[in-house]
Amino acid sequence: MIDMERFLENKVCIITGAAQGIGKSIAERFASDGALVYACDRAEGAMDEWAEVCSEKYGTRVCPLYFDVTDAVAVKSAFMSVFKQEGRIDVLVNNAGVVFNKKIGMILRPETELMFRVNVIAVIEMVQLVSRLMARGHGGSIVNIASVTAVLGSPGQSAYSATKGAIMAFTKSAAKELASQGIRVNAVAPGIVKTERFSELYEESGEKIDNRIQRIALGRLGTPLDVANACAFLASDRSSYISGQILGVDGCASI
Repeated sequence: MIDMERFLENKVCIITGAAQGIGKSIAERFASDGALVYACDRAEGAMDEWAEVCSEKYGTRVCPLYFDVTDAVAVKSAFMSVFKQEGRIDVLVNNAGVVFNKKIGMILRPETELMFRVNVIAVIEMVQLVSRLMARGHGGSIVNIASVTAVLGSPGQSAYSATKGAIMAFTKSAAKELASQGIRVNAVAPGIVKTERFSELYEESGEKIDNRIQRIALGRLGTPLDVANACAFLASDRSSYISGQILGVDGCASI
């Protein structure tokens, strides 16, 4: 069933890390709002069938693109192909990310370096590229995915938190720099979101999920759709006067 009030109707949107979890939910939420979705991931073929189903279900186009966000050449090729096909890019959601949950004394340098390459450097490079393309169309919206851990801290996530803190700082500066071109830059900072990966991590750690829920004022874990709804708002014209902001989607967490 197609919603009559579709706030992203015909907007050309690129979403990275869209094969599962939060990214997949963002892509489907955007499609339900009428967006032309380019769902990106490095897992070749992982989204082909799902993209066809979404396209038919929501009466729009969901197109899978496969590349590694750390491969600058592949990223440029993908973004340029979208721009040539559609004539513009309206929205970029930088969702692709890597996390290693290890304490300070246990985190390995290659793991830290990979998190910074995927979570920070790739984001900066994609914003550099897409902002040039958006400027040709006199504007656009960029949404970066940060994390509440960058603000509140989280044991065992020091290096990961550092990458998300960098994204918050980058978001604020990029918003000021790109405002004159009509490009808005915001970030969504999720708290604990119940994804497949979340369940795996908690099974490995042995920590009781109930202990975490008790520290969330709204009394429940977040869902991928909670994050997707926030991204859809920031991507749409409903937030046309909002830029440089970090929107917490964390249930009023105290962790």
